[in-house]
Formats: sequence, C-alpha cells, structure tokens
Amino acid sequence: MSRLRALAGCCAIALAAIHSPGSANAQDYPSRTVRIIVPFAAGGPADVYARFIGQRLSDSLKQSFIVENRPGAGSVIGTDAVAKSAPDGYTLLMMSNTHTTNESLIPNKPFQLMRDFVPVAPVNYSDLVMVVHPSVPAKDLKEFIALAKSKPGGLNYASSGPGTPYHMAGELFKAMSQTDIVHVPYKGSSGARTDIIGGQVHMMFDAITTMAQNVRAGQVRAVGTTGAKRSAVLPEIPTVSEAGVPGYEATIWLGIMAPAGTPKPVVDKLNAEINKVLREPEVQQAWSKQGAEPIVMTPAQFDAYLRKDIEKWAHVVKVSGAKAE
Repeated sequence: MSRLRALAGCCAIALAAIHSPGSANAQDYPSRTVRIIVPFAAGGPADVYARFIGQRLSDSLKQSFIVENRPGAGSVIGTDAVAKSAPDGYTLLMMSNTHTTNESLIPNKPFQLMRDFVPVAPVNYSDLVMVVHPSVPAKDLKEFIALAKSKPGGLNYASSGPGTPYHMAGELFKAMSQTDIVHVPYKGSSGARTDIIGGQVHMMFDAITTMAQNVRAGQVRAVGTTGAKRSAVLPEIPTVSEAGVPGYEATIWLGIMAPAGTPKPVVDKLNAEINKVLREPEVQQAWSKQGAEPIVMTPAQFDAYLRKDIEKWAHVVKVSGAKAE
C-alpha cells in the first residue's frame, strides 16, 4: 500500500509539472497575438526591425506578432507599459542602447532595466553617420570642428530624444572634440531626420541604415561614420576617428526583452526562433547592404552584454555631462 501511495504521489507530481503554467505556456506558446512595443516613433531603426522580426516570428510560430509604437519621454513611456504587463510572453519590448544609457541618464524612472525585464535576444547593430545640412560651410569633419569652435553655442544638432544613441553620439563627440554644440531633442528620429534635411538644424548623428539614402541623394553631407572601421555602405566616408577625433566610436544596437517573471521556456523559445532568423544567409546579406549586422546570443550572453553596456554609458554620461532635457 505504501508503494502504491508513493507511486500515486509521483504521478501527481508529474501531472502537476505537465500542467503547470510555465510548462503549458512553453508548450502552447504562442496561442494568441503577441505585441511588440516599440517605445520610439515610427520610421526609425527600432520600428523597422521590430516589424521585420515580428513578421518572421508570425510566419514561423503561426500567430500574429504586431508592433505598437509608444514613443515619449526618451522611451520611458512605452518601456514602462511593458514593465507593467503580464509576464506571459505576450508583450515584448524592442529596446536599444537608449535603455542602457537611461539607467544612468534618467535614474528616477518608474522601472529598472535589469530588475523589471528579462533579456530575450539581441537583434542587430549598425554604425551611425554624422551628417550636416549642405548649407553648413564645412566640407569635412575638421572644417566642422573649426567652425563649431569659432562660434561656441552657435551650431546645433538634432537627436531622436534624450538618451538615444543619436543624443549620446553627439554628447560624446562634443566631449572628445571640445566643442560647444546645442542639443535639439525630437520625439523621434523621423522628425529629426526631416529637419536636418530641411535645414532647420545643422548636424545630426543617424543610423546608416536610415540615412545612407539621403546622403547618396545629396540631401545631407556626410562628414564621418562612427564605427571602428569604414562602413561598407558608405566606404568613401572616413570614420570620425580617422577624420579628426581619434578614438571616437559609437553604434546603435537593438534587442528584445520581456517583463521579469516571463517563464524561461518561453524566453528560450523566442530566443531560438529569433536566432534562427538572424542566422539565415539571405537576412545577413540583406542587412549587410543596409549597414546592419545581426547579433546572435543566448539570453544569458545578452544579459551580460546589457550589464556591460550599462557600465559603458554610465561612464560616457559622467564624462560628457549629458543631461536628460
């Protein structure tokens, strides 16, 4: 009889494990529409690649992955909405190094990145390109620096908002080139891009993936790219480092996170599916032509990457004196 009771107990435990919420979620996930919240305006890299990844996940997992743009407050509004969502894998966050920067730039946020979210997978990274409006009387980076130094506070640069890679690239440039250039924050990169093309602002750092076509069209003048080496998309443009600010480097990267408490099997499933997309040769070739490179990591590797990036941008914020306007 005791053996029968023990056997029954084991069976009960096994059945409980099979029907536990985490196990069921992993096995059946996704069984309904998944939302990917992009806390930035439409038209920028985060929006573009969130829609790409969402479509590919819809195809492979046979459920809709829809993108919702919730910009505002330097990504805080949309990110907070995800932090407060149910940790079930049905609300995801498309994030960037804006989020790792904001950990030190905006310390009094209603959430903490590594406390309230769990890393799922990185997506890609790309260099930025520093562009000026054609009306700016500077043909290259050294001439722009000389112009900026001749009129402190007389030039300005656009960004997609406080803490974004475009903002921090500008602040890092100011600190390393010892120039005084006024930051003009926008609610999204599309507005900033429109105004640099229209001549309402003098300079901007923007992702090569979105600005290269405007450079080729002559709507803006590129004076430097921000990678460690020249971009294959704009090979004729020198890096900022070789053109006049030695050691300068800045990039934009994107990734997916979920609310803390999301079942690990669900996180692992999403990670595997995203990495499967990123490993596809046609995806790698298409993104390379745009100036983006896939980043393939496990959730644990992405966690370590995020923590290291938080430390990096905390140092840049301190050195540059950047503020969240």
